[in-house]
Amino acid sequence: MVSSSGTEPRRITIHDVARSAGVSRQTVSRALNDKDEIDGLTKQRVLDAARELGYRPSRFARGLVRQDTTTIGLVIPDLLNPFFTEVAAAALEAARARGWHVVVYDTGDRAAEEAGTLQVICSQVDAVVGYFNSPENELEHFTRGMPVVLIGREHHTARFSSIRVDGEAGFHAAVAHLVGRGHVRIGMLDHDGRAEPSVRRAWFAAAAAAHGLGTDAVIGSAQSAEGGAAALRTLLGRHPDVTAVLTFNDIIAMGALREARRSGRDVPGDFAVIGFDGLQLGTLVEPALSSVALDTRRLGSLAIDQAARLLSGSEPLDAEELVVRAELLLRDSA
Repeated sequence: MVSSSGTEPRRITIHDVARSAGVSRQTVSRALNDKDEIDGLTKQRVLDAARELGYRPSRFARGLVRQDTTTIGLVIPDLLNPFFTEVAAAALEAARARGWHVVVYDTGDRAAEEAGTLQVICSQVDAVVGYFNSPENELEHFTRGMPVVLIGREHHTARFSSIRVDGEAGFHAAVAHLVGRGHVRIGMLDHDGRAEPSVRRAWFAAAAAAHGLGTDAVIGSAQSAEGGAAALRTLLGRHPDVTAVLTFNDIIAMGALREARRSGRDVPGDFAVIGFDGLQLGTLVEPALSSVALDTRRLGSLAIDQAARLLSGSEPLDAEELVVRAELLLRDSA
C-alpha cells in the first residue's frame, strides 16, 4: 500500500503494477490470470512488480471466474427527480446484464451527504459511477485507487473517466425555434443551488446572443415543480415582457408550465416553455412538455461500460465517444 497525502493508504491498482513493470494494463491482466499470450520473462516481471507493490486484485479481478462478485457504486443526487431515476434504471440494467451488483447512494444533492458517501464507498464497491459536486482531489482521496466514472462533469485525474453531457446545440435549436415562433424576449430558470452559474445558463446565453436577444432574464430555481412555479412568478414580476422560458430541467419546466397556465397565459399560444432532460413524464402534463432531450438510457449504460473498461484494464473509449448530446424534442408547450 502507498500513502495518499500521508493519511489513509491508497489501494494499489493494476495501473500502478503496469507502470512499475513497464507494460500495458492488458499485459498485467494476462500475467495475473496466467494467460499464454505473453512470454515467461514478461509474466515474471509483472508478478514481481505486483508482489513488491503489495498489489491485491480487486473483487473484479477475482470475479473473472465468478463475476457476481463485482459491485458498482452508483451515486445519484436525487432519486426523487425522474431524470436521475431514468439514468439509474439504465445503469442497473447494464450492470445486471454483466451479472454485477449495484449499490445505489442518494446524496440528496447535499454536500454533507456526499462527503458521508465518499467516506464509506471505498470499502463496499469495486468502482464508482455517478454525479459528484466534490472537488476532484477529495474524490481521489476517498476512492483510493479504484476506477471512477463521473457523469456530467469533466475529469482531470488520470484514473478517472467522464461521461459528458453536451446540450449546446440543443439550446441553440430551442432558441431558434422560439424566435421562429415570434418570441423576442426569452428567459431562463437556472439551478439555484450552486455557487456558479450552470453550464446550461452559458448555453442559453450563447444561443440568445446569436439571435441578438437579451440574456439578463435569468433567475435561479429550486429543483422541484414548486420551485419552478415560484421562479416563474419571480421572473415575470421582474421581466413582464418575457413570453418564453427555457429551464435547467424538466421538473422545473413542469412547475413553470403549470404556473403560466394558472396565471391565465395560453401555452403555447402566448407563452412557451421548454425544459431540459426529455423525461417521459413530460408527456403526462398538459400541454405535453417540449424539451432539450437527453438519451438517459445511453447515459446510464455508457457509464457502466466505461467502468467495465477501467476495471478490466482495457483501453477506455476516447473522449468523443463519451459524450451524450441533447437534441430539441418538440411536443406541445412551445
